[in-house]
Amino acid sequence: MRYLLSISLVTCFALVGAHGIGVAGGAKEGPFFNGKDLAGWEGLDEFWTFKDGALIGATRGLKFNTFLCSKKKYRDFELSFQVRLEGKTANSGVQIRSEIFNPKEFAVKGPQCDMGQIYWGSLYGEHFGGMMKQAPEDVVKKVLKENDFNDYYIKCVGKHVTIKLNGHTTVDDDFPKMPESGIIAWQLHAGAPMTATFRKIEFKEIK
Repeated sequence: MRYLLSISLVTCFALVGAHGIGVAGGAKEGPFFNGKDLAGWEGLDEFWTFKDGALIGATRGLKFNTFLCSKKKYRDFELSFQVRLEGKTANSGVQIRSEIFNPKEFAVKGPQCDMGQIYWGSLYGEHFGGMMKQAPEDVVKKVLKENDFNDYYIKCVGKHVTIKLNGHTTVDDDFPKMPESGIIAWQLHAGAPMTATFRKIEFKEIK
């Protein structure tokens, strides 16, 4: 559930481009991000910029959650990156196996790997039933780097989801309601001004 992004992607683009990314049930296609622009992604242009190898999502305050969404759908995969949130109540997340339900606002529903406040490392159902599994609060408090870059890891295979925050497992369980496939989407959350920066993104589809 949340917003703000900046992605320093130079290294990861090379890694992702090397093995290719597949569409769910389809042939392999281009890289997850191409390192130059937002080809293959869609969202509200005023909130997203790509500069110096980074994807930046920033808002001066929003009344609704909005997302940068992949045009492709994915099934099983591993995704890792570094993320930094800036703003007093900054909150973001990455949707997995999700879908757009409001194209005007690019509002998305489905499972979300959460970031922000006590929600770091949790699996949350965005317009999908609420919290699916909250990360242990003691683990989050121990390993989270406030106002700095944090390592975030997601693995989704079948109905099983694993999330790690700075190398510590926060979610590792089966979720019967997990959709079979869907888009991946980066969130900008409603509320106070914030910025989210995502860098060193690496993506691998699991066949």
